[in-house]
Amino acid sequence: KKARQRLKYEELFMYLLKINYLKNKIEEDDKAIVREINREKIDKFISKLPYSLTEDQRISLDEILADMSNKKRMNRLLQGDVGSGKTIVALLASYANYLSKYQTALMVPTEILANQHYKEAIKLFEKEKMEIALLTSNTSKKDKELIYDNLANGKIDLVIGTQSLIQDGVVFNNLGLVITDEQHRFGVNQRDAFKNKGISPDVLSMSATPIPRTYALTIYGDMEISSIKTKPQGRKDVITYFKKEKEIISVLQLMKTELDNNHQIYVIAPMIDGENSDNENVSDLEEKMNKAFGKIANIASIHGKLDPKEKNKIMSEYEKGKINILISTTVIEVGVNVPNASMIVIFDANLFGLSTIHQLRGRVGRSSIQSYCVLVAKEYQERLKFLETCCDGFKISEYDFINRGEGDLFGYRQSGDTGLILANVNKDFQMLLKARDDVLEFLPKYYENKEEYLDIDNILS
Repeated sequence: KKARQRLKYEELFMYLLKINYLKNKIEEDDKAIVREINREKIDKFISKLPYSLTEDQRISLDEILADMSNKKRMNRLLQGDVGSGKTIVALLASYANYLSKYQTALMVPTEILANQHYKEAIKLFEKEKMEIALLTSNTSKKDKELIYDNLANGKIDLVIGTQSLIQDGVVFNNLGLVITDEQHRFGVNQRDAFKNKGISPDVLSMSATPIPRTYALTIYGDMEISSIKTKPQGRKDVITYFKKEKEIISVLQLMKTELDNNHQIYVIAPMIDGENSDNENVSDLEEKMNKAFGKIANIASIHGKLDPKEKNKIMSEYEKGKINILISTTVIEVGVNVPNASMIVIFDANLFGLSTIHQLRGRVGRSSIQSYCVLVAKEYQERLKFLETCCDGFKISEYDFINRGEGDLFGYRQSGDTGLILANVNKDFQMLLKARDDVLEFLPKYYENKEEYLDIDNILS
């Protein structure tokens, strides 16, 4: 047991050594881009938006623009609750970068989200001369080659895409800003490959998984943090109900009311098919939903195994209102925006972390329509009941943190964020804090007497 604890500590120490060493390197970086930020043009652009920015959005944008205009390379995390309006802040940062004659790259984890951000950017900047491109694995070979050429010669100002943006063939003319959306879903190596495509671009990362500040300062110790806590005007809290499986009739009645109001519904299952499992799955739920609503609704399903073209076709039809009920796995968790969707029903909700459920819940309530989230589980669970009374992602993350639900803090992919094998940032948080203090004590000694220690650059590479 002692040996395992020792190995855990060493792993955490090395992880935090890397974070803090990188932070120091960023602070010493003298190759950062120094821009003249045209605040007058940016403010004029903002004044013409069809809505007002919230105070948190304005503060976050000010912090980002201040970073972009000083000599230190920006490395900032923009965290905000689902539906809090992070994307517009990031796009305004890309506009400021464009005015300074630099290129911006925005990388997202899914093709659905890339398409959505692309449409949003085209609409937002329709009266500007900003050249915007979309690059994903589905982009045709001919279009890819044209985009590669136009990125290399500087004709494209903003490129939005998936991991296709970090392929070897992608060369930028003057990359000034890198934005990664849902950044904890990308491995560190992928993010580094992206950063290295520019001389020393500013980096803005976005996450809709708010985490407690003490935790954030440790996990994202090499980043400055901006937080958006307020919702845009006109948005209502999503009303959440927890129902046991035996109450399925009342769940179907709630769904029928929304369909009668010409609203759309998401239905979520924890898995695609149900071989050797008692849990709900997409295939079975599609059959059940067709039995219940097949005569009055168009029903379709979407999941990770679907061909990307088929997936995009179904999502497009759902966005246009041609599909009334969409059955899915958590593939729709991040960023999908259908304002007419007013209800999400999550089956076997006990199998999901609270932050994942909160992300899923964020797919509805994206307009002034009152929206609902129904959590269905076989047995009563206190933590699911908690979601009936709380719509605040920051409070939910605190609740997760206190209750140490493993994996909940970053949803179902937590371990992919840190690359830790033995240690767990939730369970071993006190050890993490100790390792952080030890790293902060060690680094000044290292800088004073480098010849006495192994070279950190070699260790970290």
